[in-house]
Amino acid sequence: MREDHEYRLDGGSELTTMGAAWFVSYCYYKMVDSTHTNWNKVSTASNRASVFVRSQRYYKYWLTEVLNMSDAKLNTNSLGLRSVQIKKMASEILAKM
Repeated sequence: MREDHEYRLDGGSELTTMGAAWFVSYCYYKMVDSTHTNWNKVSTASNRASVFVRSQRYYKYWLTEVLNMSDAKLNTNSLGLRSVQIKKMASEILAKM
C-alpha cells in the first residue's frame, strides 16, 4: 500500500498502515454487518487486520476523525467505497458504541 502521508492523529501510524477507508470498512464488518466484505478486496487484509486488533483504543477517536476527513482523499481508496458511504458507515458504528 502506498500512502502519501501519515495521519497526524493519536495512533496515526497504525491508521496509516490500515488506511482510513479500510479501517472503517473492517470495523463495519466486525460491528454492524458481517456480510460487508469490501475490506477484503486488498491483498494485505490479514496484515491490516492484525493492526486493527492491536489498535482498539483508538477506534472511537478515529471514527470521529473520519467524519471530518477530506472526501477527495477518502475517495482514493481501492475498496470501491465512496466517501459518503465511508462516513455513513463510521456514523453507524459510532451509534453502536
